[in-house]
Amino acid sequence: MMTLTLVMSLLIILCRPAQAQQMGDPDFNPRIDNPAYPAGKGPTVLIDGAHNNFHTAAGRYKPFAELLRGDGFRVTPFEGRFTANSLQSGDILVIANALHKNNVKSWTLPTPSAFTKNEISAVEKWVSSGGALLLIADHMPFPGAAKDLAAVFGFSFNNGFAFAPGGDTPGIRFSRKDGSLREHPITKGSTPDEKIDFVVTFTGQAFRGPPEAEPLLVFGKSSYSLMPQRAWEFAEDTPKVSVEGWFQGAVRRYGKGRIAVFGEAAAFTAQLSGPQKAKMGMNNPDAKQNYRFVLNVMHWLCGLMDSQ
Repeated sequence: MMTLTLVMSLLIILCRPAQAQQMGDPDFNPRIDNPAYPAGKGPTVLIDGAHNNFHTAAGRYKPFAELLRGDGFRVTPFEGRFTANSLQSGDILVIANALHKNNVKSWTLPTPSAFTKNEISAVEKWVSSGGALLLIADHMPFPGAAKDLAAVFGFSFNNGFAFAPGGDTPGIRFSRKDGSLREHPITKGSTPDEKIDFVVTFTGQAFRGPPEAEPLLVFGKSSYSLMPQRAWEFAEDTPKVSVEGWFQGAVRRYGKGRIAVFGEAAAFTAQLSGPQKAKMGMNNPDAKQNYRFVLNVMHWLCGLMDSQ
């Protein structure tokens, strides 16, 4: 098992430079033999770009957007505020790593909400009426910016950096074999080719969910979260909390709608990170099933898996 000092060193070396040097991998183009929908005929996916998002449809989440387009979804950037009227233009809303304006250049506490109370109310009512939300908030400061939105759906975000022991890098492997990847229509898939045996994430946060939550990615024994005052600044006395049994991925039905919540963003895209352009996300050699997992999540959100 790695020592805390080694873990912190790996986190800083592998991830902190990427804060300013992450970019979408232009060469990532997984083969989709049987798209869920004819090209451009599927549900409309709105990718939020109006809340100082670290990941946007034209930026670090472009590989995510292109993956969905390859599966037949209609994908469009969302700009402006969340209102009853603006949300009616989409079937699925994706919010990835939103930030309050005060934290755009300062990843330090405090981390206010990225959304107004009226926006949170609008999203809650939209989901309850049949909308589908994919809410992604990575490590600190992103959980702080999204915690109020998550809370209306019963999820409690942890504004830290999650770590699961047992590997040689900060990458976390959630596996069907050890039970950290849970049985669910999303992990089962609609066909044998869509079955998921493991998912790899890259740091992120841990969170808790309501009784109605259906877990997907669950932290195991000895997993913990480091809780720094400023992102990537760790010390031996940095507060640490146990997150055993907490989630990094879960879904729930809410009223007539659905919500999928994840505590790590890179797993849903394909990035080149740092001066060496290390592959982080769906393009990582150890994350070969991530792209299929992402599609399965989207298929569950739009109801394609209801018969599973």
